[in-house]
Amino acid sequence: MRIRLQLASRIRDLALFDLAIDSKLRGCDLVALRVSDVAHGQSILHRAIVLQRKTQRSVQFEITEPTRLAVAAWIEKAVLRQNDYLFPSRKHNSPHLSTRQYARIVERWARSVGLDPAEYGTHTLRRTKATLIYKRT
Repeated sequence: MRIRLQLASRIRDLALFDLAIDSKLRGCDLVALRVSDVAHGQSILHRAIVLQRKTQRSVQFEITEPTRLAVAAWIEKAVLRQNDYLFPSRKHNSPHLSTRQYARIVERWARSVGLDPAEYGTHTLRRTKATLIYKRT
């Protein structure tokens, strides 16, 4: 999926995809990220800490180099400021992407690489990095 997003120059989608895998956040927490959660000034943080909405616990995650590059490119292209939502909605009545919009985006990604969208969704992305770490160790 990452390669297809890069080749298609889908800057927002690449940042969203990479951050979903790196952060392991639930969809509701991912779409509600603000620029200040992942960046300080012009530089993207190596680690971020976010308060989870469901559990009210803070979670720390590493932001890998490819993700930092994708997020920086997205912030620059969208001309986002520190207090802006990282993934703003195009709808005026919603400040950021909804979890349903995010789910539809993930569904399109799955279809684009020939996967069954019923088997791959937002929760699958959340568990991808954990699965890779488990297989390595």
